[in-house]
Amino acid sequence: MGDYNIATYARRRRPLDPISVSIIEDDHDIRASLSLIIDGAEGFECISNYGDAETALQDISQDMPDVILMDIELPGMSGIDCVRQMKKQMPECDILMLTVHDHDKIVFESLCAGACGYLTKNTRPRHILNAIREVRSGGAPMSTNIARMVVNSFKTRHSVGLSDREREVLSQLCTGKSYKMIADTLFISSDTVRSHIKNIYKKLEVSSNAEAVARALKEKLV
Repeated sequence: MGDYNIATYARRRRPLDPISVSIIEDDHDIRASLSLIIDGAEGFECISNYGDAETALQDISQDMPDVILMDIELPGMSGIDCVRQMKKQMPECDILMLTVHDHDKIVFESLCAGACGYLTKNTRPRHILNAIREVRSGGAPMSTNIARMVVNSFKTRHSVGLSDREREVLSQLCTGKSYKMIADTLFISSDTVRSHIKNIYKKLEVSSNAEAVARALKEKLV
């Protein structure tokens, strides 16, 4: 298993480089379709694909992808367990779950494991590409039905000291919006959004967007 060296990664990746994507999906046809979609879009490059988690964990650190598209139901190790291992192996890599499952428990487990977003396999190709861009900009993209499920689950509030504005920002974050999109929606600056999110992280005792969304989902915070 190769070591993930952030310094080497930084030297290899330049600002104008396409977003590099690896796919972990056991269905050959889906894997091939995703590869074609990504390679056929300007600004994207599919650099590797794998049919199981074990092979991916062994070889993917050599690829150094920016984003991984991860299935959940894989032969052998599950996608959720693979995410946990991937985040230890490649902490700077963003992982998007792409699966048929849309149950709140599985969404929560995926986000807790370290996934940055959650898309269902019926997501349109252009939305998948947009989600890949979004996750590289710090967002937590989700399919519309997933975002709706997350928002609908926020019915019982638990006080953790969040202000009303912080709850609004957290709610927007849970629908997959980037900092800029949240700023535009709430008519505040991006710097103000970052300040609110910094306070949210501190109050929720988390260190990433995905962890904040996961805790909000679990505890129905907004």
